[in-house]
Amino acid sequence: MKIRPLNDWAVIRPKSEKEKSAGGIIIPDVAKEKPQEGEVLAIGGGHYKEERDKKGKVIEKKFVPTVVKPGDHVLYEKYGVTKVDVDGEELTLVREENILGRFQ
Repeated sequence: MKIRPLNDWAVIRPKSEKEKSAGGIIIPDVAKEKPQEGEVLAIGGGHYKEERDKKGKVIEKKFVPTVVKPGDHVLYEKYGVTKVDVDGEELTLVREENILGRFQ
């Protein structure tokens, strides 16, 4: 099964954490820090942004294309993500606005 994200959502494979610390101590799953970086596997095309007047009436809708591309290694916010299991692999869904940067 594949997952195809919509709008500005990105599917990210989180970077795996080390099982042992630098000193050789085995780290249990519950004590591991959740990874905040990973590889973008897929991303939607973009989203519409609405501009409103002072009364809240929509004046204009603009399409904002996504900047991040599949294959990018990114840093994303720890919270506000959705975890999904696809074919036994845990993936993360993140809005592009919650991606903080790309590694080069």
